[in-house]
Amino acid sequence: LDWWQADRYCEQHFAQLLLEPQDSEQGSFSKLLQSHHVRGSVWLKERDNVLHKTKRRRGHTVPVLVFRDKTDTKYVKVLCDFPALPAVTACAHLQWDTRSQDIATIFSYAVPAFINEFQLRGFVDEEGFVRFALIVHGHHSPYLPMFRADGQWHHFCVTWQQDNGTWAIYADGKRRAAASGLCSVGPSAPQAISGQGTFIIGQDQDSLGGTFRAKESFSGNITDLHIWHKVLGAEHIEKVRSCWVVEQDLVFGWSSNALEVESTVQTVATQLLCPGPVEECRVLEVGSSGFSYASCLQPLPFICHYSKDAYWQLKRAQLESSHALASRVNTLAVRTVIPDSVFSSNVQDMNLSVALDALDILASVLREGEVPVLEPSDLLAVLQLLKQVSDLEIQEGDELEMLEQLGQYYMEVTELILEEQNTGTWSLISQVIRGPMAVVELCDRMVSLLVPLLTTERTKITIQHGNIGLHRVTVKNMWFGYGSLQRCLSSSAVSQDTAAPDGAQKYLGTSVGTAVISATLLSDQQEISAAVRYRLQHRAQVAPAGNFCVFSLVLLHVSPDAGGMWSTAGCSVAKSLPDSTACFCNHTTNFAILLQVYEMEQRTTKEEFTLQTLTFIGCGVSFCALIVTFILFLVVGVPKSERTTVHKNLILALAAGEALLMVSELAKPNQVLCFMVTAFLHLSFMAAFSWMLVEGLLLWSKVVAVNMSEGRRMKFYYVTGWGLPVLIVGVTLATSFNKYVAANHCWLNVQTNVIWAFVGPVLLILAVNSLVLLRVVTVTVASARRRSKMLTPNSSLESQIGAQLWATAKPVLVLLPVLGLTWLCGLLVHLSIVWAYVFIVLNSLQ
Repeated sequence: LDWWQADRYCEQHFAQLLLEPQDSEQGSFSKLLQSHHVRGSVWLKERDNVLHKTKRRRGHTVPVLVFRDKTDTKYVKVLCDFPALPAVTACAHLQWDTRSQDIATIFSYAVPAFINEFQLRGFVDEEGFVRFALIVHGHHSPYLPMFRADGQWHHFCVTWQQDNGTWAIYADGKRRAAASGLCSVGPSAPQAISGQGTFIIGQDQDSLGGTFRAKESFSGNITDLHIWHKVLGAEHIEKVRSCWVVEQDLVFGWSSNALEVESTVQTVATQLLCPGPVEECRVLEVGSSGFSYASCLQPLPFICHYSKDAYWQLKRAQLESSHALASRVNTLAVRTVIPDSVFSSNVQDMNLSVALDALDILASVLREGEVPVLEPSDLLAVLQLLKQVSDLEIQEGDELEMLEQLGQYYMEVTELILEEQNTGTWSLISQVIRGPMAVVELCDRMVSLLVPLLTTERTKITIQHGNIGLHRVTVKNMWFGYGSLQRCLSSSAVSQDTAAPDGAQKYLGTSVGTAVISATLLSDQQEISAAVRYRLQHRAQVAPAGNFCVFSLVLLHVSPDAGGMWSTAGCSVAKSLPDSTACFCNHTTNFAILLQVYEMEQRTTKEEFTLQTLTFIGCGVSFCALIVTFILFLVVGVPKSERTTVHKNLILALAAGEALLMVSELAKPNQVLCFMVTAFLHLSFMAAFSWMLVEGLLLWSKVVAVNMSEGRRMKFYYVTGWGLPVLIVGVTLATSFNKYVAANHCWLNVQTNVIWAFVGPVLLILAVNSLVLLRVVTVTVASARRRSKMLTPNSSLESQIGAQLWATAKPVLVLLPVLGLTWLCGLLVHLSIVWAYVFIVLNSLQ
């Protein structure tokens, strides 16, 4: 088979085309093939290779000129100023009228000095081949066969250059004729094709721009004519044949506006199905153990490769099968729709009619419950059939009603195999098909077949059956309702990216909060990669009592082998509302919102409001107190010292953070403003903690001797207090720009690792300051004990204990807020709502 068919064959049989062997495997592998009498080249699938283009032909809607019958009146003039052409290429798509036997002129170019300057003529020979001849400067090439006169569309290109009069004619991408000497002779030769001439399609000019004869006129259809003033190579001709325009050196491009069409010549718009460009695929040379490339379209031997686990699971499914489903379906169809073995290859090729009939019968058998619970072999057989149907190539002339009905049956069969009673069967084929997300991929491929259903009059298609449906416009969308996939998608498929914001909370499970949507952006029937904004409506679901839910946007990577894995890669939450979430993704694939349930005492709306009010009041009071303190430092003439400088910087950082915290809720509706507030909040609180660290280091320098001058010490303090926060925030923004902001608040995203850009440094600073506090308290208590013994040696034990307690309590009470250690009670917030009140009161009044 060719590479595409081979790859499809292996996939339909739950295998994959043989991967390129590793260097250490090549020798033994080559011997194994030779022992099975496999010689020559064998198709390979390259490791880590960019996916090949699909072999689906490219639709190309163009204006077609219809020359009905041979007449002396029908002509089309090309409105173009032609330069002198030392080299030329002319290409077009052409449909030859099989009733015409006489010589026909496809195009003629005449100049005042010479009527037959550049012409292409043809006729049908006795064997049914269309023969072409090229004329340049009146010199005539022989008539040579190009393609069969079968009434189908064919593509041709003619090339010529003045050096030696070298010429060539290509038909359907292959060079059919080539030679040299098609040029004038004499002292002035060779000459270029003269410029400023008249180019006529469909007639031979016996005078400049006129005097046509019916016998030499063209009969048939022609379109997509392009002319270049250079000789195109085979690679470019192949691109042109595939309806891609080569812009460089283009003299004339096909356009209705650039043609003067005689009134009796019809112009109709037709969609050509152009072949895909010839690609080269990897092959293994058996015997030499070498690798090379061959055209993907040539037939070569191939090998399907199974993993051991998948292979033995397939074998076991076959051995344990009762073949009940296959027997029933095949009996009703009076032919083999479902083979007895999934390894079989004798299933007939699918066309639209056969596929429709097969799915109709399969749907009715599944619908009527004749096989209530599918066996593993039954489920594999259904999936094999769905793969074959999704690989159909829709032909011109296929009835659109049949195609739409095929989509209906496909959705119904998909819904039926995802019923709850089949959940266990899915797990029994987990090594072959790792989860029902493989069905999502199959349906996504099926949607691509429905392109012909879309017209200028009908721009939307919706097909739905139960919980599964598809919607098709320029962006094709397909959804899978909660009931269809949730039963079969285990929570083990959730990646660590969607972890809970607090690891201490008990994880209860994950459910899909919206329908799973598969979407693809199309342009000219070709899939293109683009950034897309989605709004997903939340599915109504109440979390169990005593639990709380976390919404997170996730993207589902679909792979036939892996079965799909939830991941947030490439997506970010743009806006989150109670009933929906808007998300921005830099690519199109399958999406949903995950609902994660954790065990925790739920806060009521009243409690949330109380906490927000306390925060606002506390921050307001604290902000005013900080500003007054800063003014007092400036006004009352406090002597300059390290301590006052450090205090001033801490006051500035804390005041900025608390001011931003008070207005952060107002910034939530504006995405850009919210992002900026989050970044400055991060910077302000990070600076506040850094200056708390400096406070601790300053205290330590008073307790322990430090060999550093005051000037150098202050430079170090400024670098720590302001430089460190700027570095942390800058690195975080550079590495996690799209995941920086939380969905519901103007603060860091707690559902990704971004939050650790704040929590990590804070925990480190609190640990250092705790050690400082311990050391300061130890020194203070020891000093107080010595002072007590010196000043009041005969005091009672009670008064000594009281002095000791006050000596301990005083530095603790003074230093706890200065060193930021009140934030440690935040670790206890998840235990009770009381600790949330304590945390907010202590830190908003810091």
